[in-house]
Amino acid sequence: MFLAEKYQEILKEIAPCKLIAVSKTKPIADLLQAYEAGCRDFGENKVQEMLTKQPALPQDIRWHLIGHLQSNKVKYIAPFVHLIHSVDSLKLLQEINKHAQKHNRVIDCLLQIHIAQEETKFGLDFAETETLLQSEQLNLLKNVKIIGLMGMASLTDNQEQIKAEFAGLKRFFDDCKEKHQTENICFSELSMGMSGDYTIAIQEGSTMVRIGSLLFGERN
Repeated sequence: MFLAEKYQEILKEIAPCKLIAVSKTKPIADLLQAYEAGCRDFGENKVQEMLTKQPALPQDIRWHLIGHLQSNKVKYIAPFVHLIHSVDSLKLLQEINKHAQKHNRVIDCLLQIHIAQEETKFGLDFAETETLLQSEQLNLLKNVKIIGLMGMASLTDNQEQIKAEFAGLKRFFDDCKEKHQTENICFSELSMGMSGDYTIAIQEGSTMVRIGSLLFGERN
């Protein structure tokens, strides 16, 4: 019951922003509780964990791959993944397109942008993103659709820094939305904000937040 109450509480707080329930390391029973409370969007970091959970849960769940995705793992999630948040290269997009085509699907993707100070975070910088969005090769990919951007702020207590990083990504998102509209580029989603910084992310224009520990409790 507690999880259901928490889910409804977070939903009210973030509306109209979408809630992606980050279920990594959490057991099927916890996901079912969230599902019964109305949650349909679940985010996993690892392909293997998503593959274990997906067949065991209701089939109307929308699965979001939010962690780093290796090209050789794309084929496993291509039949069912709803949205890939972490695309960081043209090569990866080409691989997603190849496997989406095999399943007669168009897979929605977000480009992951590196906005944090830490070197360990994956992602494209603004210039690399512009180059990718303008590339002729991208136009050839008919089975992927870029619907927006994703970014993770620095892991810091400095709220002004987090705010500045999210604000910078929102400005870039707005610029891309204005400049790039093609058959396979249609910007509508900005995925930023997690359990520790989602309130700032929403203030700065996020359309979807990725919340795990706040909903399910600390990670196992």
